[in-house]
Amino acid sequence: MHRFPVWNWSALTIRAVAERAGVHERTVYRHFAGERELRDAVLVRLREEAGVDIDGMGLDDLKGVATRIFEYVSSFPIEARTATDPSVAAENERQRSVLAAAVRGAAREWSPADRKLAAAVLDVLWSPVSYERLVADWAIAPKEAIRAMLWVLGLVEDAIKGGARP
Repeated sequence: MHRFPVWNWSALTIRAVAERAGVHERTVYRHFAGERELRDAVLVRLREEAGVDIDGMGLDDLKGVATRIFEYVSSFPIEARTATDPSVAAENERQRSVLAAAVRGAAREWSPADRKLAAAVLDVLWSPVSYERLVADWAIAPKEAIRAMLWVLGLVEDAIKGGARP
């Protein structure tokens, strides 16, 4: 798994595991009834390797758990999720430039690295993917999802204006 981008589950197949291990697919099927069981076992192993246990996690534990998750995920290769369509890529670049300029205007005394981090976080937060996760994964009504997104964007905006660096 460490050779694959962390969320590339399409590459985690019985056939791929058999090829990588140099065994026949039937051998893998002796251990896993199907790809779902294989992936479940891999997720358990990844949680163990990362040292992440979210059972009983409280809000005070959030930063520590997130730190372990992000540090662990950073050990995997990263694959760009952005569409390669030239029109979409150009629009994404335009949006990044606008956000960078907005942060630069509000945080002139910050280092370029801190400004880039702030703009990048804003970019992630206003992403349609973030909104879609609220609506699809959390079953939140669209208007409520918008309210939540605007709430968190406002918190980051206030932090930037107040000089609270990333």
